[in-house]
Amino acid sequence: MAARLSSSEVKGLFDKLSNWGRWGKDDERGALNFITDKKRAAAGGLVQTGETVSMALPLATIPAVDNPMPVTHLMVQAGHDAVDSALPYSGDYFAIAPHGMANTHIDALCHVFWKGKMYNGFDAKEVGSHGAKKCAITVARDGIVSRGVLIDIPRLKNVEWLEPGDRIFPEDLDAAEKLHGVRVEEGDVLMLRTGRAARRKAKGAWEAMQMPGLDASCLPWLHERRIAMLGCDAVSDVAPSGIDDILLPIHIGTLVIMGIHLIDNADLDAISASAHRLKRYQFQFVLAPLILNRGTASPVNPIAIF
Repeated sequence: MAARLSSSEVKGLFDKLSNWGRWGKDDERGALNFITDKKRAAAGGLVQTGETVSMALPLATIPAVDNPMPVTHLMVQAGHDAVDSALPYSGDYFAIAPHGMANTHIDALCHVFWKGKMYNGFDAKEVGSHGAKKCAITVARDGIVSRGVLIDIPRLKNVEWLEPGDRIFPEDLDAAEKLHGVRVEEGDVLMLRTGRAARRKAKGAWEAMQMPGLDASCLPWLHERRIAMLGCDAVSDVAPSGIDDILLPIHIGTLVIMGIHLIDNADLDAISASAHRLKRYQFQFVLAPLILNRGTASPVNPIAIF
């Protein structure tokens, strides 16, 4: 097992791995710039069977220890209300706080700050009571289409799931690539499975800040591979981080330092089964966030197409 990094070592990585200015001082897209038209076209060529697999959880409407702000779902009209109506229909209303540990969502680059700054050096004050003036979720309004790669750590470890607090190190990522016969490359969307969704289905919810995930030592690996986006069935970070003054070093290192959008709380059980059955851990990845002007996040339903 690799030694844990100290706080000063992690902060040193933040300085070393920065993508600020890489695509110009006004850039708000970050690592999405790695996805070129050529990359998107090549991703279409990965489709062989046409099988589609969702990588999202159902919207979490039931309160739980990891879901203190459940989605509000109300019916504005139901079937029995519509029988004698001039316009017979059913309709619903929902309200959601997308961040947290319960709903599948994409974090915009304005979601997390380091030393008062967001990605590319924009000031945290650019996010006010009316939302984000910089790095909002609308930078991805035209959709994110690329090559997706699944890294299935429970499959590597021959377990059903990782336990809360279990750490994933760079050597685990390398070993999983070798097992799966795939290599993460520039512009890829990396989907990291810890088995959290499977464990929650089997054992129920648990305290939110006890999660399996990436150790901070994985940050150079992510930077070297030039990934466009990172998704996880947990929140990418191992929790607790083991670093007293940095709660979520992967969130800071990706969103703020490298400009890598994150997908939190995916459900990767179905795609794990499909990838294992098809012996293919690469696929066309498709995602479209809601167009929420000045939004810091969006609920999403990422799709893998085999």
